[in-house]
Amino acid sequence: MTYGVHCYVYSETWADDRLHVMDSVKALGAGAIEIVVGDDVVFDPERTRRHAESLELAVMTGPGGHWPLDCDLSADAPLSRQRGLEWHKRQVNVSAEAGAKAYYGCLYGHIGVIQRRIAPRDEYERTAEGLHKLAEYGEQHGVRIGLEAVSHFRSHIANTPAQIMALIRLADHDNLVAVMDTYHLVTEIRDFAAAVRTYADRLYAVHCCESDRGAPGGGLVPWDALFSELRSSGYNGYLILETYNSANEQFAHSRGMFHNVCPDADSFVRESFAFLDRHTGESSVT
Repeated sequence: MTYGVHCYVYSETWADDRLHVMDSVKALGAGAIEIVVGDDVVFDPERTRRHAESLELAVMTGPGGHWPLDCDLSADAPLSRQRGLEWHKRQVNVSAEAGAKAYYGCLYGHIGVIQRRIAPRDEYERTAEGLHKLAEYGEQHGVRIGLEAVSHFRSHIANTPAQIMALIRLADHDNLVAVMDTYHLVTEIRDFAAAVRTYADRLYAVHCCESDRGAPGGGLVPWDALFSELRSSGYNGYLILETYNSANEQFAHSRGMFHNVCPDADSFVRESFAFLDRHTGESSVT
């Protein structure tokens, strides 16, 4: 398995002056970094790609910057769905230029949009139609498209592994993969081993986040069950740390993080990787 770190552990965004974060996570044993893209995330993708390649770091991307509300693949309005597809294609372009292997997240809807009503019968079908087109576009640019279930506090579309797999089946494209986020799932499911089995060979990455977004261990996430099933299934994908750097209170508070779970990024990564080592039987020490 390959360990990775989300840039949020160190910084509120990604930019050319954040390239040193790659050096930090590589020195701590990471083989991958996840960076954010969006309308207000400005950086030179080529510089990011070159620096990552020089360190032999895999790059992943996800929508973490400004994302217009009317760009939504699951929206009732056809124009908003079309705008959503075009917006995600632009992020795929940036991702490809940055050398990203995958672009993933709550791509099926707009994060934070929760429709408190019985879903229209065609909601999944029309969402899957957009996902198929996005997966096709990603394949043309060498970028995997990943879907991540999020809590019902963040979306009404897909909160469980079963719902993610339903979308993947409907979208019917081999370039679609699944991302499992333990922080989101701890409020949605009870059996993490069954979740791994549900994702099966579509599981591409696991966001290893504790229930309070602190370093993994000591919270509510059933890590023993999760890692037992990951090992049994032969999973050999990415294990990625994700939290918000709380040394920057403005950033942490803007993301709804009001307790101090990551005051020091290097310490957070070091502690988390040591925890992963104990569960994977591998070692992040270089």
